[in-house]
Amino acid sequence: MAQMGFFDLSDRYASLDAKKDPLVEIDVVVPWEAFRPALERVWRKPDADRKSRAGRKPMDAVLMFKTLVLSALYNLSDDQIEYQVRDRLSFMRFLGLGLGDRVPPSRGL
Repeated sequence: MAQMGFFDLSDRYASLDAKKDPLVEIDVVVPWEAFRPALERVWRKPDADRKSRAGRKPMDAVLMFKTLVLSALYNLSDDQIEYQVRDRLSFMRFLGLGLGDRVPPSRGL
């Protein structure tokens, strides 16, 4: 397998844009950050209810919400959405993830 070139990833994204990736359109139209306050209230335990700050840092609430939207749009199970996020550049870009970023685990959905 050949090493990735400097522009390979940006060329792939340009190719997706040329084919009118619908996720780009959705990402432009939906104000995701407007959902953050409501998501934070239901997604995370308040600091007072937590026993300790130990453990892995939780996934971002908006990222998890966008993952659930992808799952609903493409009719994917939790295990399949985890696989597809790892596999598809369009899903990674929609979620704002890079190739080296942590992918939301299926058990967390």
